[in-house]
Amino acid sequence: MQCQQIQNELMTKDRVQAVDRALSILEAFTIDQNALSLKDIAKATGYYKSTILRLIGSLEAFGYIRRDQAGLYSLGPKPWQLGNRYQQSMNIESLIRPVLKQLVIYSNENASFYIKHEDQRVCLYRENSRQAIQHTVIEGEHLPLHQGAAGKVLTAFNDTDKRSDVLKKIRVQGYYFSSGERDKYTAAIAAPVFNHTNRCLGALTVSGLRERFTKTNVSKLKLAVIQKAAQLSTSLGSSLDE
Repeated sequence: MQCQQIQNELMTKDRVQAVDRALSILEAFTIDQNALSLKDIAKATGYYKSTILRLIGSLEAFGYIRRDQAGLYSLGPKPWQLGNRYQQSMNIESLIRPVLKQLVIYSNENASFYIKHEDQRVCLYRENSRQAIQHTVIEGEHLPLHQGAAGKVLTAFNDTDKRSDVLKKIRVQGYYFSSGERDKYTAAIAAPVFNHTNRCLGALTVSGLRERFTKTNVSKLKLAVIQKAAQLSTSLGSSLDE
């Protein structure tokens, strides 16, 4: 505890107040509030308007913020450009593989990462367990989108149709458990992974033989998959869990 306190104090000493304040202004903008008045920014940050105006001058000059004719502020093109550079420089596989291996060790079942491709789902990455009896899916394999945990999750978080009760429930609970949907002998648990634009990038899945997915085991694995999916989303720049 004392070590953590010392580390926090050292980090605080290395920070520049003006930079902290400028970043706080940028973080005042959200998906729901993407155009703010000076009063709105002052309320969100707690800073004086005079302080905000000084900082906004620099943020505008570098393209982080822009002001429209009505006097409202919104994010400029620079954050989007930096987000693209981050995505291009990041090796997604290097983030996903370790998580899949961790899930295999924890669950002793198979772990996969699926993406949506047109009306199908594709197994992008896969780590197999050492179980003597298991179902086989290979990387690059195309599977039905409307069957199985991963398919339902990808549909729920990419489908614009909000009327389906099943898809709505998946969006609310943040995961889906399937048993015998695609293959009568298999079961799976999947949760969505989001990218830096908060769009569903793929589905993280643990799967195996139905008989091993007991009620107790499902409860345990569900939490692990949700937690690891949230961890991946954060690593990919998503702000949905903030």
